[in-house]
Amino acid sequence: MSNPEMADAAALLQRNSLALMFFAHAWLKTAVFTPAGAVKYFESLGVPGFLAYLTIAAEIGGGALLFLGIGTRWVALALVPLMLGTIFLEHGKNGWLFTNKGGGWEYPAFWTVGLVALAQVGDGLAALGAELRVNL
Repeated sequence: MSNPEMADAAALLQRNSLALMFFAHAWLKTAVFTPAGAVKYFESLGVPGFLAYLTIAAEIGGGALLFLGIGTRWVALALVPLMLGTIFLEHGKNGWLFTNKGGGWEYPAFWTVGLVALAQVGDGLAALGAELRVNL
């Protein structure tokens, strides 16, 4: 049985949880590994290094838009290819469990499902997107 009165609160919780995870991963790439280190890592995976910068920008920009609830459905869907890239280019070869050496694909797959579910549910409470549409 679902609880329609709590659906907007659940969407807010999911939206902000996903946003905070994107912020954490962008911080990891900038503060811990450094952008130059992220570029080298991306190149070691066989992808162009500049994609590291685009990934960091997507994590920060997409995370901010999700956190604020602006274009939530479209932003969530736009971030799905980023997560699928981590599965197919990085974690997929390491097996299922994320505790495997190099991290398996379990966590990015779960993150991807969360994004798809959020795209289906929508903004939720405290979303600025609806407010911006009304005021434009």
